[in-house]
Amino acid sequence: MLAQPPLTELLPRTRGKLIPHAPLADTTWFRVGGTAEVLFKPQDADDLGHFLANCPPEVPLTVMGAASNVLVRDGGIAGVVIRLGPSFATIKVEGLNLQVGASAVDLNVARRAQSEGLGGLEFLSGIPGTIGGGLRMNAGAYGREFKDIVVDVHALDRQGHPYVFSQQNMGFSYRHCQLSENYFFIATTLKAQRDDPEAIRERMVTIQQSRSHSQPIREKTGGSTFANPTQDPAGRKAWQLIDAAGCRGLQKGLAKVSEHHCNFLINTGNATASDIETLGEEVRKRVYDKFGITLEWEIRRLGVPKQESQDK
Repeated sequence: MLAQPPLTELLPRTRGKLIPHAPLADTTWFRVGGTAEVLFKPQDADDLGHFLANCPPEVPLTVMGAASNVLVRDGGIAGVVIRLGPSFATIKVEGLNLQVGASAVDLNVARRAQSEGLGGLEFLSGIPGTIGGGLRMNAGAYGREFKDIVVDVHALDRQGHPYVFSQQNMGFSYRHCQLSENYFFIATTLKAQRDDPEAIRERMVTIQQSRSHSQPIREKTGGSTFANPTQDPAGRKAWQLIDAAGCRGLQKGLAKVSEHHCNFLINTGNATASDIETLGEEVRKRVYDKFGITLEWEIRRLGVPKQESQDK
């Protein structure tokens, strides 16, 4: 059998960077995981569009943002991992709207809005991620979600064709949008309302203090591990079910359920992605066994386990 050529030889030339066998662990908040077969950092939207238009259709493509709510499995990610850089992080104010790139950090968007006297985006300061990831999962905190602030979303499809989707076209629901992952978000228009900058700042301080008090933000962790269930008649949140199922402080290998907030999993040292995922599945089992409720992962789990990657 003839050896397959390296993936980089099958990919189009770009103005950005194509990095084979790129380590991903240090780019994720959990600090675990394998490598990307190829990591692509496009220089700008035109470069990304050219790449998509000329990339062989059989090559898997995965977008990663700040990786604050991502678990990369130990066997790494096949195909191309796309990470948008500074040219996708612009924030422009136009009246009561903000034109924001998909790689802009949520906190930076909240701070820019505050400095312009634009309210309604303070909740972004409590979401540790980028705008693109927030759009994909309709992220939310402190009573608001992306669906409450989005006007439209700019995207490229798998062939590099541009699209603009209205808020209604996004199909937002709890921690979900209905658009296929074959659409790659590059920018969005967010709406705000005029407000006093000092009042906005005070609300952001309150959010930051609440987050610091209630979440293990100084640990190697991700965002909320599981979405709050919608099928619980008692309306309990995920952390309440996890706690009542006796999982607070539960440990598998070097992964642990946070005692600070038990809907967070922690890498206590040199945990593997397998440690973390196995622990999460044990939590789901215990909650189901006790309450008959299936917790759904909110953390995105990407790639393959180590053994599976070695078998290929």
